[in-house]
Amino acid sequence: MTFPHESLRLPSAAIPDGCQDWTTARAAGWSAALPPRWTFLRVRRSVAAGLATLVLCVGALVAMAGGLWPFVAAGFAVYVLWVLARPELVWVGAPLLLLALAAEASSKSWALTGFGVVVVLGSWAVVAVRLRARGEQLERAVEAAGGVAAFVPGTEAPVRRGRLLFALGFVVLALGVLTGSTAGLWGSAEDQEGAWVVTVFLVGLGVTALASAWLGRQRAGALRGAPVPVLRVLVRDDTQGATEVYAADDLTAERPLFTVDLTSFDEDDDDDGDEGDGDGDDEAGGDGDDELRRVLLGLDDDTLGPVREAVLYGAPFDGAEVLVVSADEDPEQPPLTEWSAGPVRPLSPDAGRRRVARHREHVADSFQLELQGRELAGQQAMPGTVRRWRAGWLDWLGTAFVVLWGLWLALDWIYEPDHSTWKLVFLLLLGLFGAANVSMKLAWRVTADRSGIWINGLRGPRHVPWDGLRFVRRRSLELKIDWQDGAWSVFAPRWGRLQRRRGLTHPYDALAAELTAMRLDPELRPTGESGEAERGRPLWPSAAVLAAVWVVALVAAR
Repeated sequence: MTFPHESLRLPSAAIPDGCQDWTTARAAGWSAALPPRWTFLRVRRSVAAGLATLVLCVGALVAMAGGLWPFVAAGFAVYVLWVLARPELVWVGAPLLLLALAAEASSKSWALTGFGVVVVLGSWAVVAVRLRARGEQLERAVEAAGGVAAFVPGTEAPVRRGRLLFALGFVVLALGVLTGSTAGLWGSAEDQEGAWVVTVFLVGLGVTALASAWLGRQRAGALRGAPVPVLRVLVRDDTQGATEVYAADDLTAERPLFTVDLTSFDEDDDDDGDEGDGDGDDEAGGDGDDELRRVLLGLDDDTLGPVREAVLYGAPFDGAEVLVVSADEDPEQPPLTEWSAGPVRPLSPDAGRRRVARHREHVADSFQLELQGRELAGQQAMPGTVRRWRAGWLDWLGTAFVVLWGLWLALDWIYEPDHSTWKLVFLLLLGLFGAANVSMKLAWRVTADRSGIWINGLRGPRHVPWDGLRFVRRRSLELKIDWQDGAWSVFAPRWGRLQRRRGLTHPYDALAAELTAMRLDPELRPTGESGEAERGRPLWPSAAVLAAVWVVALVAAR
C-alpha cells in the first residue's frame, strides 16, 4: 500500500462560500491547546472498560473481606470508567464518592479511607484540567475558521444520535434494579454482599450509557440550530472503521489531528420511511443491504482508505460532535454526508505521528507476509495435492490458560464452607461453553483443495468455495475466515514485539497470507481433491464428553 500525495477531490459545489483551509500552521495552535497526556485524553475504550472491571473485582474482594462498604467498592469501579471515558460525569461522581467515604471513615480503616480520598481528589483535579482545555480548543478552532459559518446539510432530518445507547442504558439499569431487588434472596451474607456490588456496578453502567446518549444527542442537536464554523480538511478511514482528520495541506497524511466515528445511515433511514410502491421499497432495501455489507467488509479489511478532501462542520474539541462532507471513493458518486456516531478524540502531535508510523509498519508487514504467502503457496501447489492447517502449540497454550482459570473457579467453589447455588449454575454454564470452545481450539483444522476450503466444527466440516471466500485475516489475537454465508474465528496468544525482534512469523499470519494468496490467484490453489479424513471429523463427541465430565465432577463435589 502507498500513501498517496493526490487526495480525492471534493466538488466545489459541496464547499461553503468562504470556507478556509485548516492548515498545518493553524492546526498546530489547536493541538497546542490539548491537555497533557496524564489527563487520560486518549485512553482506549477497551482499556477503560478493562480497568473498571479490574477495580470492580478487587473492590468486591476487599468489600467481602470487610474493608469497604459494597456501594463504595462498586462506585470506585464506575468512577474509574468515568474518569477515563466520560469525564463530564466526574463532577457528580466525585462528591458522591467522597460523601460515601466520609460515612465509612468511622467504621473502617483510616489508611484505606484516606487512600480513597486521595485517589478521588487527584483524579478530580486531572479531569478539571482536561475539561478546561476544551474551551481553548473550541476558541482556536473557531479562530481557524476565520468567522465563516454555515448551516449543516440535512438539518431537517431527525436527530438519531444516542438511540442505541438510550436503549442499552435502560436495559442495563433494569438489570441492576432486578439484581438489587432480589439481593435478599441469596443464601449467605457473602452472596448478598456480592449481589449489591453487582447491583451498584450495573446501575452505574446504565447511568453512564444514558448520560453518554444524552450528551451526544444534545451536542448533535446543537449543530442544527444555527450556522456552525466550517473548515476544509482531509480525511481517511483507518483500519478500525474510524475516520482520521488531517490538516488540509497534509497531503501525505503524516499527522492526524483527531479521530471520530462517522455514520451516514441517517439519510438511509429517512429513505426507508418514505412511502412508495412495493418494487421501489424492495429495490431500496437491496441497495441498503449492499451498502451495509460494504461497510462491514471495510471494517474487517486491514487496509487504510484513500485520503479524501472534506469539509468539517462544527468546531472540533475533545468530546465534540461534528458533521463531515467528504469526497466519495467512487468519483461517480455524490459527496458523502456523515454525522459523528461518537465524540471527537484528539491526538497529540507525538501520538499522531506514532499512529502513522504504526500504519506504515503494518503496511510493510502486510506486504512482506503477502510475498511469503505467495511464495509458500507456490511451493505447495503441486499437482494432485491439498493444503492443510491445524491447531498448534500456541492454541494448546491458550487453551491451557482457559482450563486453569476454569479449574481455579471450580476449586474455589468446592472449598467454600457453604456452596453458593448461583455460582454452581454459573460454573455449569461456563463448563458447557468451555467444552465446545476447548474442543474446537485443540482440534480445529482448515483444508484447502481445488474446490475451496473445508473448516471443521462441532457438527462436522463446512465447505466454502473459493468464489464465496471474502477474506482471511489475523487481527490482534484472532484469526478470522469470512465468507458470504458466515464466518469462523479462533484465538491464540501473540507477542508482536518479540516476533518482530526475533524475525518470527505467527502461525495465524502465515495461514492468512497463504490462503489470501490462493484466494486472489487461482494458479496458486491446490489441484487435488480432499478426502473425508483430511477435512476433519465432527467435534461434538469430544465436546459432549468434556461437558459430561465437568457436570459430574461439580455435582459429585457438591
